[in-house]
Amino acid sequence: MASDLLSIAASGARAARGALDVTAQNIANASSDGYVRRSLRIEEVAASGGAGQIGDISLSGARIAEIRRNADSFLQGEVRRTSGDLQRADVELKGLRNMESALEQSGVFNSIVEFEAVLQQLSSDPVDPSRRAAVVAEAETLANKFNITASGFEAVGEGLRFDAEAQVSGANVIGSELARVNLRLTRAGSGSSDRAALLDQRDQLLERLAGFTTVGTQFAADGTVAVSLGTNPPRSFVQGGTAGTLASATAADGTLSFSVDGQAMAPGSGSLAGAALALTELASVRTRLDTIAAGIADTVNNAQAAGSALDGSQGQPIFTGTTAGTLKVVMTSGQGLATAPAGAAAGSRDDANLSALRQSLATLDPAQQLNGVLFDVSSKVAGRNVTQSALQTIASSARISLEQQSGVDLDTEAANLIRFQQAFQASGRAMQTASDIFDTLLGIGR
Repeated sequence: MASDLLSIAASGARAARGALDVTAQNIANASSDGYVRRSLRIEEVAASGGAGQIGDISLSGARIAEIRRNADSFLQGEVRRTSGDLQRADVELKGLRNMESALEQSGVFNSIVEFEAVLQQLSSDPVDPSRRAAVVAEAETLANKFNITASGFEAVGEGLRFDAEAQVSGANVIGSELARVNLRLTRAGSGSSDRAALLDQRDQLLERLAGFTTVGTQFAADGTVAVSLGTNPPRSFVQGGTAGTLASATAADGTLSFSVDGQAMAPGSGSLAGAALALTELASVRTRLDTIAAGIADTVNNAQAAGSALDGSQGQPIFTGTTAGTLKVVMTSGQGLATAPAGAAAGSRDDANLSALRQSLATLDPAQQLNGVLFDVSSKVAGRNVTQSALQTIASSARISLEQQSGVDLDTEAANLIRFQQAFQASGRAMQTASDIFDTLLGIGR
């Protein structure tokens, strides 16, 4: 009996010691990112027959069955989904804000207005050299403003593409790490602390990956995970110990497309989706800006060709270039402005052709066109601000729910320390009692 009591007490002490170790681990990692609270499952050790038998069951103490992670796969999936949506909104909004700044800070709208104003001033005295020079100077300023805006857009696009390429590289690194974790999970003992640590690492990698693109998961009984990326359809990325390759490609208009092992992939959510959306919008805005710049150049140059310069010769182009980035002024002197109609004598004060130019510009209304572009971009920024704020709230709520379920509560762990310490001490008392009984029995035998 004493030997049975001793072994039972010893098993209880080992179980309590294990529980204390797990509790201490929880406390030590209370602030560790990605750590999921551990708990022990302790089960009775019982066998048929033997000494200390009660009925058909022999009392044999307790043992540590497994180390459990307080993880909820649904809540973890919600965190991945909501964080991916938030990342998409963040990156898209950042790109839109940068576009808006490039448009507003370049001053191209004001320059269009000023160019139209100096043309109006020239009509009051079409042969005045200073007013003619002012038109050419303002045309150069206008072209420069368009160039600056185009350069700003190019910088926005380069920034988005640079970040996206870095994220693609990061996703591939994560894929390789997930494959390695899968291999280690197949060798980890069921219910062991190593397995719990690997599962924490797996879940943390999945959450990081979900920040880049939509992530689909299929978990096996041994804890390994099969990962797919994107939507419509999702593409296999990690299978067992093998990881695929995510790649990006830049189109002629600066937009991005993605593929996994050569198969086209739509990101769906995450920062890559946000970059793709922002770049698509940027391409659209650049096209509209190029259209405005080309419209101004064509309108002015066509009017020039239809009139006579101050020396009586046919008017020559003021602008060259067909896009905002290539728009340049080729006229070097205000004497070349064709304010008079075709066939007019040198020095003519007839401003009929200038009036036709002003009317053509009024019909084109480039200032209003550009204002429409600004309004559309600003409206999208305002709308995405609302969306981003809502998604931030949703993502925060999902994370709070997960932390409440799987995070470490120090008050609870402190109470567990006391409880398991008492259990350990009680097992020690039982071992002492067994020793005393054994000594007594030996004394009786003498």
